[in-house]
Amino acid sequence: MSASTKLASLGLTLPTVAKPVGSYVPATRVGNVVYTSGQIPVAGGGVTITGKVGAGVTLEQAQDAAKLCLLNALAAVASLAGGINGITRIVRVCVFVASDTAFSDQPKVANAASDLCVELFGDAGRHVRSAVGVSVLPLDVPVELELVAEIAA
Repeated sequence: MSASTKLASLGLTLPTVAKPVGSYVPATRVGNVVYTSGQIPVAGGGVTITGKVGAGVTLEQAQDAAKLCLLNALAAVASLAGGINGITRIVRVCVFVASDTAFSDQPKVANAASDLCVELFGDAGRHVRSAVGVSVLPLDVPVELELVAEIAA
């Protein structure tokens, strides 16, 4: 089953690629590898959630935000790959979690994005990953995600 079919079966769609708000591009291609800029939980032109995980933002809300960040990153990659089916492998995922000092479950937040990668791409969705706790992220969002993916030639 293709990634686009799996995406639809989950009731998900790729969003429109978010326009940069600074001096950067959403994604860049080097050979058959695409690197994304940090993607935040935006939908419909605005941020969907703000705050710190463990202090106002629950683990479940942060996991939902991580999935949205991943969908935004996949949209950026797909825009350079001719669609989501042009993505052949997820190489690396880096998840930043704006956390209360007592919160230490950053890997559980990142798992939501990692698990979705595997759901969509099977073994080609398995990747290396970092899950990093930080004090603050742009626009006070709780999660930001960077993605590295291989695409078809």
